[in-house]
Amino acid sequence: MYARVIKMLFEAFPETYSEELGILLESGSSGEIFKWFLASLLFGKPIREAQAMKTYRCFARHGVITPEGILGAGWERLVQILDEGGYTRYDFSTADKLLEVAENLQKWYGGDLNILRRKSSCEEDLVERLKSLGKGIGDVTVQIFLRELRHVWNVSPPLSRFTVLAALNLGLIEESRPEKALDSLRSLWESHRVEGKKFVHLETSLLRLGKNYCRKNKCTTCPFKGVCRRFQLS
Repeated sequence: MYARVIKMLFEAFPETYSEELGILLESGSSGEIFKWFLASLLFGKPIREAQAMKTYRCFARHGVITPEGILGAGWERLVQILDEGGYTRYDFSTADKLLEVAENLQKWYGGDLNILRRKSSCEEDLVERLKSLGKGIGDVTVQIFLRELRHVWNVSPPLSRFTVLAALNLGLIEESRPEKALDSLRSLWESHRVEGKKFVHLETSLLRLGKNYCRKNKCTTCPFKGVCRRFQLS
């Protein structure tokens, strides 16, 4: 049963967000990791996922995907790119944040997030250093960023509540507390690994299911209603 559900998840949501954006996190390169940090800053606002992805692609198309590129672009150019991506509601504040982040990253870590990682004494310190890069960088943004770096940086950010919700609804786990849910989902993955995939693929597919269907109560249109414990009990 578990293997079938995992297969369905990967068929519906085959890629992580970074993979869909063409960001090569597995390389571990500082450039690719900063690209994902930029994308995470965009995802971190309460804005539609499609808009955040479109806006990141605008930054990539204009070549503004490094700390140096952001500083060189300047505030007005950043606002133009954000508006081009449909990020108009948060264009001014996000331009401010991007400039602050790029400046602090350059000043404190030579523009390299891998150096920030190496200077962190523990995961809690890592989280605080990331938050200190710019005003308004909170737990949500850091969780988004670290989630897809689990295997690259060997970190263990908590599961999103949407991931937990989807995993519970599908009967993949029984524990709703974040830490216990993470342990349970990891244990399940160890027993039902899929070639070519990693734990983050399972986590991301559940996150997308949770965000797009479970939290919105779109049970009748959900492609997983046939295997969803919540739907069957309703």
